[in-house]
Amino acid sequence: MLARDVVHLRDQGLQRLPDEEILIKARTEVRILLTVDLDFAQLLAVSGEALPSVILFRLGNKNYQGINERLTEVLSQCQQDLETGVIISVTNETFRLRKLPI
Repeated sequence: MLARDVVHLRDQGLQRLPDEEILIKARTEVRILLTVDLDFAQLLAVSGEALPSVILFRLGNKNYQGINERLTEVLSQCQQDLETGVIISVTNETFRLRKLPI
């Protein structure tokens, strides 16, 4: 698997950035947005934009190791889709992919 450049908004002092600005930042920096916040999928659907891709975790009480395992699986199976724009909803058992724009 390729190395990933990961940035957490908290590390940049941007944890209070409005959701719309987070989407703009992710799009500008060509990033994939990882979140548990359903608002990002809704904002993207309304915007009509194809990027950034969003991976939405719906995992309940998984620990970081479990989250990372699911993330690794999604990244390995959906790399090309993530580059062109998707929302991926990830649960403990499955993941569902929706191409952007919606």
